[in-house]
Amino acid sequence: MPYHADMASESKRHRLQRMHDEYRILCEEIPAPACALHFTNPFELLTATILSAQTTDKRVNTVTPALFSRYPGPAQLAAARVEDVEDIIRPLGFYHAKTRNIIAMAHDVHERFGDTVPHTMDELTSLPGVGRKTANVVLGNAFDIPGFPVDTHVIRVTGRLRWRTDWRSTHPDPVHIEREITACFPPEEWTDLSHRLILHGRATCHARKPDCAACPLNATCPSAGTIG
Repeated sequence: MPYHADMASESKRHRLQRMHDEYRILCEEIPAPACALHFTNPFELLTATILSAQTTDKRVNTVTPALFSRYPGPAQLAAARVEDVEDIIRPLGFYHAKTRNIIAMAHDVHERFGDTVPHTMDELTSLPGVGRKTANVVLGNAFDIPGFPVDTHVIRVTGRLRWRTDWRSTHPDPVHIEREITACFPPEEWTDLSHRLILHGRATCHARKPDCAACPLNATCPSAGTIG
Protein backbone atom coordinates (compact mmCIF):
# COMPACT_ATOMS: atom_id res chain seq x y z
CA MET A 1 0.00 0.00 0.00
CA PRO A 2 1.43 3.46 -0.86
CA TYR A 3 2.53 5.27 2.27
CA HIS A 4 0.33 8.28 1.55
CA ALA A 5 -2.82 6.17 1.46
CA ASP A 6 -2.86 5.85 5.25
CA MET A 7 -1.76 9.37 6.17
CA ALA A 8 -5.09 10.33 7.70
CA SER A 9 -4.37 8.04 10.64
CA GLU A 10 -0.77 9.13 11.22
CA SER A 11 -0.34 10.22 14.82
CA LYS A 12 1.73 13.21 15.89
CA ARG A 13 4.30 10.84 17.39
CA HIS A 14 4.58 8.84 14.18
CA ARG A 15 4.82 12.00 12.12
CA LEU A 16 7.66 13.26 14.28
CA GLN A 17 9.48 9.94 13.93
CA ARG A 18 8.98 10.01 10.16
CA MET A 19 10.31 13.59 10.01
CA HIS A 20 13.50 12.56 11.77
CA ASP A 21 13.86 9.43 9.63
CA GLU A 22 13.46 11.47 6.45
CA TYR A 23 15.83 14.15 7.68
CA ARG A 24 18.42 11.47 8.45
CA ILE A 25 18.19 10.43 4.80
CA LEU A 26 18.60 14.03 3.65
CA CYS A 27 21.70 14.30 5.85
CA GLU A 28 23.16 11.28 4.07
CA GLU A 29 22.24 12.64 0.65
CA ILE A 30 23.45 16.18 1.42
CA PRO A 31 26.26 15.76 3.95
CA ALA A 32 27.75 19.27 3.72
CA PRO A 33 25.07 21.87 2.97
CA ALA A 34 26.15 25.47 2.60
CA CYS A 35 24.73 28.87 1.76
CA ALA A 36 24.68 29.34 -2.01
CA LEU A 37 25.31 33.08 -1.77
CA HIS A 38 28.96 34.14 -1.90
CA PHE A 39 30.08 36.37 0.98
CA THR A 40 33.08 37.11 3.17
CA ASN A 41 31.42 38.98 6.04
CA PRO A 42 27.96 39.60 7.57
CA PHE A 43 27.39 42.83 5.64
CA GLU A 44 28.01 41.12 2.30
CA LEU A 45 25.63 38.29 3.21
CA LEU A 46 22.94 40.71 4.39
CA THR A 47 23.21 42.70 1.16
CA ALA A 48 23.26 39.61 -1.05
CA THR A 49 20.24 38.13 0.70
CA ILE A 50 18.20 41.29 0.16
CA LEU A 51 19.21 41.19 -3.51
CA SER A 52 18.19 37.52 -3.84
CA ALA A 53 14.46 38.30 -3.65
CA GLN A 54 12.65 37.19 -6.82
CA THR A 55 15.85 35.90 -8.43
CA THR A 56 18.37 33.09 -8.01
CA ASP A 57 21.38 32.99 -5.73
CA LYS A 58 23.47 32.09 -8.76
CA ARG A 59 22.49 35.32 -10.50
CA VAL A 60 23.14 37.38 -7.37
CA ASN A 61 26.65 35.93 -7.26
CA THR A 62 27.33 37.37 -10.72
CA VAL A 63 26.83 40.99 -9.59
CA THR A 64 28.02 41.07 -5.99
CA PRO A 65 31.78 40.96 -6.76
CA ALA A 66 31.54 44.30 -8.59
CA LEU A 67 29.16 45.70 -5.97
CA PHE A 68 31.34 44.77 -3.00
CA SER A 69 34.52 45.85 -4.76
CA ARG A 70 33.10 49.34 -5.23
CA TYR A 71 31.21 49.50 -1.93
CA PRO A 72 33.08 47.28 0.57
CA GLY A 73 31.17 48.37 3.66
CA PRO A 74 28.06 50.09 5.00
CA ALA A 75 29.57 53.60 4.94
CA GLN A 76 30.51 53.35 1.27
CA LEU A 77 27.19 51.85 0.17
CA ALA A 78 25.22 54.36 2.25
CA ALA A 79 26.93 57.19 0.34
CA ALA A 80 26.51 55.59 -3.10
CA ARG A 81 24.69 57.25 -5.97
CA VAL A 82 21.46 55.42 -6.71
CA GLU A 83 22.17 55.35 -10.44
CA ASP A 84 25.57 53.72 -9.95
CA VAL A 85 24.19 50.94 -7.79
CA GLU A 86 21.30 50.37 -10.19
CA ASP A 87 23.73 49.93 -13.06
CA ILE A 88 25.52 47.15 -11.17
CA ILE A 89 22.48 45.19 -9.97
CA ARG A 90 20.23 45.78 -13.00
CA PRO A 91 20.47 42.11 -14.18
CA LEU A 92 18.70 40.97 -11.00
CA GLY A 93 15.37 42.63 -11.77
CA PHE A 94 13.42 44.91 -9.42
CA TYR A 95 16.64 46.89 -9.28
CA HIS A 96 15.00 50.20 -8.36
CA ALA A 97 13.47 48.83 -5.16
CA LYS A 98 16.49 46.67 -4.35
CA THR A 99 18.82 49.64 -4.73
CA ARG A 100 16.68 51.73 -2.38
CA ASN A 101 16.60 48.90 0.15
CA ILE A 102 20.31 48.11 0.26
CA ILE A 103 21.33 51.79 0.40
CA ALA A 104 18.80 52.46 3.19
CA MET A 105 19.93 49.30 5.01
CA ALA A 106 23.58 50.35 4.72
CA HIS A 107 22.71 53.82 6.05
CA ASP A 108 21.05 52.31 9.12
CA VAL A 109 23.89 49.87 9.76
CA HIS A 110 26.34 52.76 9.47
CA GLU A 111 24.40 55.30 11.54
CA ARG A 112 22.60 53.13 14.09
CA PHE A 113 25.00 50.22 14.53
CA GLY A 114 28.42 51.73 13.90
CA ASP A 115 29.07 49.81 10.67
CA THR A 116 28.51 46.48 12.43
CA VAL A 117 25.65 44.26 11.27
CA PRO A 118 23.50 43.46 14.32
CA HIS A 119 22.99 39.85 15.34
CA THR A 120 19.53 39.68 16.85
CA MET A 121 16.24 39.03 15.08
CA ASP A 122 14.65 42.24 16.37
CA GLU A 123 17.56 44.46 15.32
CA LEU A 124 17.97 42.84 11.93
CA THR A 125 14.29 43.08 11.06
CA SER A 126 14.34 46.77 12.03
CA LEU A 127 16.54 47.40 8.98
CA PRO A 128 14.99 48.45 5.64
CA GLY A 129 14.34 45.53 3.31
CA VAL A 130 15.01 42.90 5.99
CA GLY A 131 12.27 40.45 6.85
CA ARG A 132 12.36 37.38 9.05
CA LYS A 133 13.65 35.08 6.30
CA THR A 134 16.59 37.37 5.50
CA ALA A 135 17.37 37.78 9.19
CA ASN A 136 17.41 34.01 9.68
CA VAL A 137 19.80 33.61 6.75
CA VAL A 138 22.21 36.11 8.29
CA LEU A 139 21.91 34.74 11.82
CA GLY A 140 22.57 31.15 10.80
CA ASN A 141 25.22 31.65 8.15
CA ALA A 142 27.11 34.76 9.27
CA PHE A 143 26.87 34.44 13.06
CA ASP A 144 26.27 30.72 13.63
CA ILE A 145 23.16 31.61 15.60
CA PRO A 146 20.31 29.13 15.05
CA GLY A 147 18.01 30.34 12.28
CA PHE A 148 15.52 28.60 10.01
CA PRO A 149 14.91 30.57 6.79
CA VAL A 150 11.57 29.68 5.20
CA ASP A 151 11.61 30.22 1.44
CA THR A 152 9.45 28.82 -1.35
CA HIS A 153 11.41 25.55 -1.42
CA VAL A 154 11.01 25.02 2.32
CA ILE A 155 7.29 25.79 2.09
CA ARG A 156 6.84 23.36 -0.82
CA VAL A 157 8.92 20.48 0.56
CA THR A 158 7.55 20.61 4.12
CA GLY A 159 4.04 20.72 2.70
CA ARG A 160 4.51 17.75 0.38
CA LEU A 161 6.17 15.77 3.16
CA ARG A 162 3.35 16.87 5.47
CA TRP A 163 5.81 17.86 8.13
CA ARG A 164 3.44 20.65 9.10
CA THR A 165 -0.22 20.66 10.05
CA ASP A 166 -1.22 23.34 7.53
CA TRP A 167 0.01 21.38 4.51
CA ARG A 168 -3.38 21.77 2.82
CA SER A 169 -3.20 25.56 2.96
CA THR A 170 -2.75 27.42 -0.33
CA HIS A 171 -1.34 30.43 1.54
CA PRO A 172 0.72 29.03 4.42
CA ASP A 173 2.23 31.42 6.95
CA PRO A 174 6.07 31.28 6.89
CA VAL A 175 6.28 32.28 10.57
CA HIS A 176 3.93 29.45 11.54
CA ILE A 177 6.00 27.04 9.45
CA GLU A 178 9.20 28.21 11.09
CA ARG A 179 7.79 27.73 14.57
CA GLU A 180 6.22 24.34 13.88
CA ILE A 181 9.25 22.83 12.14
CA THR A 182 11.86 24.20 14.54
CA ALA A 183 9.87 22.81 17.47
CA CYS A 184 10.67 19.35 16.09
CA PHE A 185 14.45 19.72 15.77
CA PRO A 186 17.27 20.93 18.04
CA PRO A 187 18.40 24.53 17.40
CA GLU A 188 21.85 23.48 16.23
CA GLU A 189 20.21 21.72 13.28
CA TRP A 190 17.96 24.59 12.13
CA THR A 191 20.30 26.27 9.64
CA ASP A 192 21.44 23.06 7.96
CA LEU A 193 17.88 21.72 8.02
CA SER A 194 16.75 24.73 6.00
CA HIS A 195 19.72 24.36 3.62
CA ARG A 196 18.94 20.69 3.03
CA LEU A 197 15.25 21.29 2.39
CA ILE A 198 16.12 24.08 -0.06
CA LEU A 199 18.72 21.96 -1.88
CA HIS A 200 16.32 19.02 -2.03
CA GLY A 201 13.63 21.29 -3.45
CA ARG A 202 15.99 22.63 -6.11
CA ALA A 203 17.43 19.26 -7.11
CA THR A 204 14.49 16.87 -6.83
CA CYS A 205 11.22 18.17 -5.39
CA HIS A 206 10.58 20.64 -8.20
CA ALA A 207 7.53 22.89 -8.10
CA ARG A 208 5.79 21.70 -11.25
CA LYS A 209 7.12 18.19 -11.75
CA PRO A 210 8.95 16.62 -8.82
CA ASP A 211 11.32 13.77 -9.67
CA CYS A 212 9.65 11.30 -7.33
CA ALA A 213 11.25 8.28 -9.00
CA ALA A 214 14.71 9.54 -8.07
CA CYS A 215 13.75 10.95 -4.68
CA PRO A 216 15.48 9.34 -1.68
CA LEU A 217 12.35 10.03 0.39
CA ASN A 218 10.04 8.28 -2.06
CA ALA A 219 9.27 5.35 0.24
CA THR A 220 7.74 7.48 2.99
CA CYS A 221 6.74 10.75 1.32
CA PRO A 222 2.94 11.14 1.54
CA SER A 223 2.90 12.96 -1.82
CA ALA A 224 5.10 10.56 -3.79
CA GLY A 225 3.71 9.95 -7.26
CA THR A 226 0.69 12.21 -6.75
CA ILE A 227 1.98 15.43 -8.35
CA GLY A 228 2.66 16.28 -11.99
